[in-house]
Amino acid sequence: MWDDLKKWQAARHAELAGPESWLGIRGLFWLEPGSNSVGSGEGSVVLMPGGPAHLGNLLWREGRVIWQPVAGEARELQTDIASQPTVVDVQNWSFFPVDRESRIAIRLRDRDWALSQPFKGLDYFDFDPAWQIEAEWQALSPPISMEVPNVSGDLKVVDVSHQAVFEIAGQAVTLLPMAVGDKEIFFVFRDRTSGKETYGAGRFLKTPAAVDGKIRLNFNCAYNPPCAFTPFATCPLPPPENWLPFPVAAGEMKYRSGHD
Repeated sequence: MWDDLKKWQAARHAELAGPESWLGIRGLFWLEPGSNSVGSGEGSVVLMPGGPAHLGNLLWREGRVIWQPVAGEARELQTDIASQPTVVDVQNWSFFPVDRESRIAIRLRDRDWALSQPFKGLDYFDFDPAWQIEAEWQALSPPISMEVPNVSGDLKVVDVSHQAVFEIAGQAVTLLPMAVGDKEIFFVFRDRTSGKETYGAGRFLKTPAAVDGKIRLNFNCAYNPPCAFTPFATCPLPPPENWLPFPVAAGEMKYRSGHD
């Protein structure tokens, strides 16, 4: 298990150190219906940090986003709603559309971000086998719907049909999933380390899909959400049901951008 954890930590490091890291995001621009200008000129909806005053326009109409460059042919851009979004490259910059509850934003990324602020790694709690917990995967009857806010203040309705149930020091604990797929289950939680040793808005945890009515919660693999690394993310916040009344001293600790 220790080797698996080290591989997971190495993958996290590679993800955050690479050119597509969250640390390279430099802007989040919400589109208005109709035409939205892109460029470095004053009044641009998507304001580039340099380059031409007017690169082109993004047309958002009837759920579609069309990129109309000044030089080149128009093309439709896919959002991240179902898969990877279409990326437009401009020198060392790139931008792409994201869909947030039928609102469309453009994220701007500096692919050369590491030249000015190289990633120096993450801090972790020591591995603790006690935080590898087998939980009951119980069906909720009837299922519930909950409104989950994100850091931008938007609400997303999440339908929940199961809950994870386990015990800590004789205390029954439940966690509600944010998403359930064929291969994995996704949770967002807070605990008594949040805002102290760990990121204040909570952490993420993914587990393999349930087997025979049980799932394995490995809090040693709890990790920081994207909003711990950039103000231009739209992370979901943990629902009150997932505010754990005890410290979870496992997994990723608070990100410190300037540490050695």
